Amino acid sequence: MKNICRLIIVAICMFAITNPSHAEWVQTNRPNAGVIQCLVANGTNLFAGTFGGSGVFLSTDNGKAWTAKNNGLTDLNVFALAANGTNLFAGTFDGGVFLSTNEGTTWAAVNNGLTSTSVVSLAIAPNRAGGTNLFAAADGGGVCLSTNSGATWTAVNNGLTRPFVNVLAVSDNGAGGTNLFAGTDGDGVFLSTNNGTSWNAINNGLPIGVSILSLAGNGKSLFAGTNHGGVFLSTNNGTNWNEADTGLSGTTVNAFIFSGTNLFAGTDGAGVFLSTNNGTTWNAVNDGLTNQFVHVLAMNLKGGGGAHLFAVTFFAGDVWRRPLSETVTTVGGPMTDFPARFSLDQNYPNPFNPTTTITYRMNQPGWVSLRLFNVIGKEIVTLVDGTQAAGHHEAKFDATNFPSGVYFYKIQSGGQTETRRMVLLK
Repeated sequence: MKNICRLIIVAICMFAITNPSHAEWVQTNRPNAGVIQCLVANGTNLFAGTFGGSGVFLSTDNGKAWTAKNNGLTDLNVFALAANGTNLFAGTFDGGVFLSTNEGTTWAAVNNGLTSTSVVSLAIAPNRAGGTNLFAAADGGGVCLSTNSGATWTAVNNGLTRPFVNVLAVSDNGAGGTNLFAGTDGDGVFLSTNNGTSWNAINNGLPIGVSILSLAGNGKSLFAGTNHGGVFLSTNNGTNWNEADTGLSGTTVNAFIFSGTNLFAGTDGAGVFLSTNNGTTWNAVNDGLTNQFVHVLAMNLKGGGGAHLFAVTFFAGDVWRRPLSETVTTVGGPMTDFPARFSLDQNYPNPFNPTTTITYRMNQPGWVSLRLFNVIGKEIVTLVDGTQAAGHHEAKFDATNFPSGVYFYKIQSGGQTETRRMVLLK
């Protein structure tokens, strides 16, 4: 079954400084084409893949002007783009994979051995320029590997429980090898440490039945964006997952992009968020962004005028852009985007020994109480009891003097109450 229902409609978001003391997103041009499906930067070039029969477009000026680059591209519905040095790969709806060695001027199909001609995601390993392995998520055909720039492909599906893979992500494992992650349709996330020769499910702590939409790795942390489930983080290559969505709880997350220690997330209806502390907390960076259904994020580090952050929005498909330096600087200063609602988040880490952090957010100032209870409902400690400002807060619990077991923590504020469960494992 073709992956039409999985279309991610994109628009590229532009940030311009109209007032040096108040940064905001500003709309720029977009290709005169169908919906933007994917976006990738390669040097000073920015490529957009579109769905709707318009193919690939190139911008050399950070999205101000676009030129169609489709000579030899026989399928103009492009799901995925990947750049590796002078090679540019395009994964298409029904034409398989195409290769361009000249910035999209000409394309050639490279499909020998590909198990399905509907390609929804591409990844290159190692996760840096000059990677020798190209992976393709072939809809209904699982994962395929090419070691010769797409000239030939081999299916690498041993251990995958179903052949419908939505997204691929690669991170270097720090020991000269590669971790390859696959997000599937209904079966969660799988990990391969041997270039796809074998796979293992890594779903401990992930919501059951949640389809993974986006994965991102920075070598030490792996993030999963979920459908209505916020963000989950694993710091041990997927062995365990924990919620990492203070500020994003209950949100559909479609896209991630890293810039050093800064992680941006694109969401359905809540715009763009930034975390500067490995996902512990998130803050909205949406000033000027009139359409907050963001489905693709990209970054051009070598474009004219410095590095820029791009995003793509849903429905209208508008194009925006924002200088990366201003985005990070603005977020690093005082935040004016207060949480939209009161909520309590899952403690991290969980299970824990002996300390853990509980984060919560308040959409208005007021009295708040945060108390802990044992499994029979007896209160064991009060962590917070007093008036606090609106915004994001955290409290630490040291269980050195408590036995292993299940505990509950309960927050009350303004007539609202939430309770969550934690596990102390010594």
